[in-house]
Amino acid sequence: MGRQLTDQQRADRRAQQRQQLEDALAELTTSEGWRRWLVARATLHGYSFTNTMLIAAQAHQRGIEPTYIAGFKAWLRLGRCVRKGERGLRIYAPMRFKADEVERAKPTGTAGQAEKAKSRIGFRLTSVFDVSQTDPLPDTDPVPLTPPASGDVEGDSHAHLLDPLVAFAQSIGCGVAFRVPALAAAKGVFHRSSKAIEIHPGQAPNARVSVLIHELCHALLAKRGEPDCFGYALEEVLVESAAYIACASAGLATDVAAVPYIAGWAATEDPHAAIREAAALIDQLAATIGAALAAADEPADEALAS
Repeated sequence: MGRQLTDQQRADRRAQQRQQLEDALAELTTSEGWRRWLVARATLHGYSFTNTMLIAAQAHQRGIEPTYIAGFKAWLRLGRCVRKGERGLRIYAPMRFKADEVERAKPTGTAGQAEKAKSRIGFRLTSVFDVSQTDPLPDTDPVPLTPPASGDVEGDSHAHLLDPLVAFAQSIGCGVAFRVPALAAAKGVFHRSSKAIEIHPGQAPNARVSVLIHELCHALLAKRGEPDCFGYALEEVLVESAAYIACASAGLATDVAAVPYIAGWAATEDPHAAIREAAALIDQLAATIGAALAAADEPADEALAS
């Protein structure tokens, strides 16, 4: 059994953990820190905002580009083992605690006490490792980890996503036209007043997919009922960030360096709260686009299964 911590040691540890979170949030107030988080968020779909933020910050400090993250035992199940001496990336994992709740039962023939164990969810720090910190187990064929090949924006590998995206636009009250926008230099435009999207047809199919996802994110923000709640600069950050994650989730590679950034976080009353709110909204936008694409694939999957 491990040595029990004193109250002071527990307080010191909590303070250290809070500082780690504050430092990771501070990273997101810089353009490079923001883009590192986006890459981690787009790659590590199953992790929360807090954990992707922590992974991005710690991985950068150690010169790691996170691609596939798992715990020590999970790597063993995948046929790989963490190399001796590797330090884990610390994240928060849910765990179930049991609390004894004593309920005094009312006499119904016999008197007594009924004890009922209730559980609650808490979080504790745990270590995870990137695949670059592991080696294949001897005499074992590791489970393949290579993600699906990503399409380049200049190709046509994702042209099949155009119809589902157009259908999704129509479902939220937006028309889509593939024509030269009124602003001819633009690749795409969302018109708030008419709820219409124009996509320049003189682009590769994959580029049209990427631009349509971008404009759909604008449309989703407008649909929230507060079309002018964001300034132009912040809306572009939100939309480009969400579009980058949605495209990556669909296997379409776009350039994270193209995501704009604003230095205005630091000027807000609570920059860390503003970043958390923005990240949550970005996740919602990306998840909505992803769900629309996943739903479009369901009939085809059922047809194959029948």
